[in-house]
Amino acid sequence: MNELKGVHHITAITSSAEKIYDFFTYVLGLRLVKKTVNQDDIKTYHLFFADDTGSPGTDMTFFDFPGIPKGKHGTDEIHKTSFRVPDDRALDYWVKRFDRLEVKHKGIEERFGKKTLSFVDFDDQQYQLISDENNKGVASGTPWQDGPIPLEYAITGLGPVFVRVSNFDYFKAVLEQVYMFREIAQEGSSYLFETGEGGNGAQVVVEYNTILPRGRQGYGTIHHAAFRVEDRKEIDNWVERYQSFQVPNSGFVERYFFGSLYANVAPGVLFELATDGPGFMGDEPYETLGEKLSLPPFFEEKREEIEKLVRPIDTVRSTKDFPKEYEN
Repeated sequence: MNELKGVHHITAITSSAEKIYDFFTYVLGLRLVKKTVNQDDIKTYHLFFADDTGSPGTDMTFFDFPGIPKGKHGTDEIHKTSFRVPDDRALDYWVKRFDRLEVKHKGIEERFGKKTLSFVDFDDQQYQLISDENNKGVASGTPWQDGPIPLEYAITGLGPVFVRVSNFDYFKAVLEQVYMFREIAQEGSSYLFETGEGGNGAQVVVEYNTILPRGRQGYGTIHHAAFRVEDRKEIDNWVERYQSFQVPNSGFVERYFFGSLYANVAPGVLFELATDGPGFMGDEPYETLGEKLSLPPFFEEKREEIEKLVRPIDTVRSTKDFPKEYEN
């Protein structure tokens, strides 16, 4: 049984597909690699932001469920997403950038021996940048080459996933016994776990918190976290593993861009296992990734109906010039 390879993607909920597109494109400099719909709710957009080619381990995705209320942060939730940047110097760049663009942040802090920069978006969605300086482990991706961020400072992929739980002993047992994570460090009430080759791209930070009320899902919160497996055969192995631990699960789900397996592993915590392939390059050329509404083949016959349900969003970037924005 192979260990999980690292973080695959994070899926969150936004109040506005248009505003999150602007924030990720023009502020964070991540590339929209796929504009599609939620396969379980076709009137909802599903936007995928990632590195230059949509590599596994680099993408954060968003649903914009119509009419959903604002979420509430608390315990028993996946509560923060991390993005990797090349080194400590890059964080200095991002402090200046966030100050200029009036993005709320907490300044540079050190956690588990790594420099980090926590910030929020317009929905109070929680993020951090983490420096890859002296990092060893899972390789990161390639930043969006044509985006506005100078490549030496740009986001390259996903870092540690942050989870808050009210029953730490149970969650630790699930991570170690079911998912084969290893606990490698502790700071106060936070514990660092890693899998596979380890490092920033293969870690989970678990905060034990019985003080906060339970979080409530809505816009501004995370829907689920996904971890990498190689292929469909690996998913089938994990189905058997779940059954041996009596973990209720979805069974294999075909998502076209990857294969998936879902399990509610603790109150408020949904984990997905997702295959590395086939990826996002199969139905669109590199130059215009994410510019048209992309639908998996099993939805093509409904294209006309779906296009009426979701309002058009202009995501064309191939005709635009993005000068690199150096912050002085």
